[in-house]
Amino acid sequence: MIFLYGFVNNWPHSKVAGGSSQDSLICICFSAMISYLLYVTISIVLWMQLQPTLASVEITKGINGLDKLVLRQIHGSTVEVYLYGAHVTSWKNDHGKELLFLSSKAIFSPPTAIRGGIPIIFPQFSNLGPLRSHGFARNRVWTMENNSHPLQSKPINGVFVDLLLKPTEDDLNIWPNRFEYRLRITLGLKGDLIMTSRIKNTNTDKKQFNFTFAYHNYFRVSNISEVRVEGLGKLDYLDNTQNRTRFTETRDVITINSEIDRIYLSTPKKLAILDHKKKQTVSIQKHGLPDAVVWNPWEERSKTIVDLGPDDYKSMVAVEASAIGKPVILNPGQEWKASQKLSAVTSH
Repeated sequence: MIFLYGFVNNWPHSKVAGGSSQDSLICICFSAMISYLLYVTISIVLWMQLQPTLASVEITKGINGLDKLVLRQIHGSTVEVYLYGAHVTSWKNDHGKELLFLSSKAIFSPPTAIRGGIPIIFPQFSNLGPLRSHGFARNRVWTMENNSHPLQSKPINGVFVDLLLKPTEDDLNIWPNRFEYRLRITLGLKGDLIMTSRIKNTNTDKKQFNFTFAYHNYFRVSNISEVRVEGLGKLDYLDNTQNRTRFTETRDVITINSEIDRIYLSTPKKLAILDHKKKQTVSIQKHGLPDAVVWNPWEERSKTIVDLGPDDYKSMVAVEASAIGKPVILNPGQEWKASQKLSAVTSH
């Protein structure tokens, strides 16, 4: 601008019709300067819009005013977690596509468990014990831990939240065992969802306890008829539709065309859910979880589930990383660790 001012002041002061040449030049220079500044401003705005947003964790209110955490990665993937049940209700990829199933009739009102997403099943799977079906962890409000547990290192490039559950006096009345359950939920740089559980026996009376466990993953699918589950072929399973009678799977790949409710035993560490119509594969990599449940209620059974829509079974499949066949036994002071990593990729 100093250059332009000096240039204009040294311009010959000859008169032209309608004003001086100096006035004309000032107008031209001013217009050029405004155009340049506008160009720079637009360029900066566009550049900022094209940059990935910072990874973050936001505390907000969800349905019915329940506390909810939103994890965001730099490329756009997100995870939503309710403190009620430490319940993951949404997992979206960097294109905003939902990967988890949530019932059209899900009830967000304690003490009812939320139908869909990823319920935490602890300390009892189904009715395998004295408690109500699937235990109580999914029906309790968890707390956030601001300081990382000394045994948990921070993930590289991952955004995470640490949650904690301890038994209430009511819990101790129905399940007389003291514990600390720490759960880390991580959204990886590439949009992977990692859940790591650490359960410690904190009984002071030298009493051990045992439990069964599952990450009850509900996956959204295009249509159940287009889905196949890989990694469970030729394995033994307990059929919950036939009083948990033990069978051996005869197929290499699991397809679903009727009600299925099976506990597959001693499964591999990696499973895959292929959706032919979506051209999508979701993989489950699990550690410390030897079993896997496959569940779809189909049409008739769906009619008996009050918080499941009549056609919801067509767009979901539950494949659950679990420890059921052999209950986990913990001595006082002992800690158990298990994890799962969910990843979604385009398949052909």
